[in-house]
Amino acid sequence: MEFKIMTESYDITIVGGGPVGMFAAFYAGMHNAKTQVVESLSSLGGQVDALYPEKTILDVAGFPGVTGRDLIAGQREQLKQFPLTIKTDESVTNVTPNADGFLITTPKGTSQTRAVIVAVGNGAFKPRKLNVAGADDFAGKQLFYSVRDLEKFRGHRVMVAGGGDAAIDQALMLVPVAKSVTLLHRRAQFRGLAHMVDLLHESTVNVKTPYLIRDLQATAEGALDVTLKPVGAASDMVHQVIDDLVVSYGFTADHSALAAWDVDMAEDRRLIAVDRQMTTSVPGIYAIGDGATYPGKEPLIAIGYGEAPIAVQAIMSTYFPDRRGPVHSTSITPKP
Repeated sequence: MEFKIMTESYDITIVGGGPVGMFAAFYAGMHNAKTQVVESLSSLGGQVDALYPEKTILDVAGFPGVTGRDLIAGQREQLKQFPLTIKTDESVTNVTPNADGFLITTPKGTSQTRAVIVAVGNGAFKPRKLNVAGADDFAGKQLFYSVRDLEKFRGHRVMVAGGGDAAIDQALMLVPVAKSVTLLHRRAQFRGLAHMVDLLHESTVNVKTPYLIRDLQATAEGALDVTLKPVGAASDMVHQVIDDLVVSYGFTADHSALAAWDVDMAEDRRLIAVDRQMTTSVPGIYAIGDGATYPGKEPLIAIGYGEAPIAVQAIMSTYFPDRRGPVHSTSITPKP
């Protein structure tokens, strides 16, 4: 006698467990949608938790400032209200269309879903490394590509290299613990938001522009001697001795895993193109967060939080019209 192996079935599968994917799962729970979240990292939180847990996030309504760690912790608590299926350490290797929606394949098995929300953010992210001979010898010791634990820098002389919001954020959050903080940028002007640049200039951060890092050498005392080259000038090289170097040149995004799926979603500048309902070119697949794009899109967590309910509502209206309509957040009474 043969037994048929039953494949677990879901209303919605969310691919990606960063803050935006987590909020989409929460909103799906508010609709009583049977939902699974599949995250390739070992825990929910995505890039915010993996790279910037100490960063102060300013674009979440109602919070003058909240660290990445606290934001993700709050979202994890929020998800506990609903019986969601959370799968971590698991990558979606294929999405295959079928009569009932899509077959979701991971190295651990398959499942069936009616609709998919892609919330992969920047995909598999890798920091842009410092292109200096011998830099890798210092990586993880005195050279870092993110600030995960402020205490490691307490009382140290720290240099942050970069000119965007992330570099400014990291320089500012190091001020209370470091002995000194220098922010190095290859241009005279910073690319960060105007308010953040104002905070930078009001702080004790030593701003050094325009310079490039040309060499790193260990000193006899165990410090780091950084050779700096002035940009666009014939001036001589200068040296600065520090304890730690934080390089914040951004990240390279890799969405190659999506290219292996049995669906072909239209792209725009290597991002997934969506319409006003967050629908991709493949019916039944939606995309939200930093990995999705449309005219006027801004890559902010706040924007992603707004896109999540739009995608979930579109799915419920399209595929489950007989179910109860959207639940307003003020009508929910938290369980004791």
